[in-house]
Amino acid sequence: MPPRPQRGGTGAPGCAILARPGVVSLTAMSTAAPQGLPASRTEEDGSAVVRVLSYNIRSMRDDTAALGRVIRACEPDLVLIQEAPRFFRWRKALSRLARSAGLVTLAGGATAAGPALLCSLRATVERTEDVLLPLTPGLHRRGFSTAVVRFGAARLGVVSCHLSLAKDERLAQARLLTETVAGLGVSHVVAGGDLNEGPRGAAFRHVAATLRDAFVARPWGGEFTSTAEDPYQRIDAVFVTEGVEVLGCGVPVPVLEGAEVRRASDHLPVLAAVRVPAEG
Repeated sequence: MPPRPQRGGTGAPGCAILARPGVVSLTAMSTAAPQGLPASRTEEDGSAVVRVLSYNIRSMRDDTAALGRVIRACEPDLVLIQEAPRFFRWRKALSRLARSAGLVTLAGGATAAGPALLCSLRATVERTEDVLLPLTPGLHRRGFSTAVVRFGAARLGVVSCHLSLAKDERLAQARLLTETVAGLGVSHVVAGGDLNEGPRGAAFRHVAATLRDAFVARPWGGEFTSTAEDPYQRIDAVFVTEGVEVLGCGVPVPVLEGAEVRRASDHLPVLAAVRVPAEG
């Protein structure tokens, strides 16, 4: 069988994704890449190291116990979720997932048409807002889940997104995403989600031209996020504004070695560690 086409992105040198029955083994083969991301902490200058996870969880239709364990293993401060539960008792399902991962629900879910935010108790929440995007007849409703949080003296805007499967609508939503980031009114923002296209697509390129693609800035771990069963494309990403230092970003290779990622969802998560400056 010929190899699947790659949808752009250079990848971290020497990273490979290997599959064996019942488990995904994600093995970093390059000694040039850092073997682990920094732990969450507050620096002496007041800046904060924050771990951010972006993850399409396919409406929790897979193994939810495995999903909780995967998220917990990544030790995130913030989780940017796509395809959160949206229907019957969706709040209870999302709360149950947060609890299983040692986190709490921050925003989103059905009120954002799928995107959601979870956080650790380390975060102090200033405000949240769910944004519904214009509805194109015949297509799925989309939205953004947003928040502004503090980690000590470091203030951070957060956006979770899931862009359209339709090319023209996807580009329009990418423009709305960058407008939403600018409209948060904070100096430092992290945005992430499922863009439904790779780095060569027009929507992805628009976002990457306005924000910084964290994987490109400091590649770490694996590159491809879809599918979990047979990863061949990078359609999930984390982006940051200027002033946010990327310490590493990618599919969390060391963390997911031996984990049940294939049972948790049809996507692989993206984990980033960033340093957010203190506000004077």
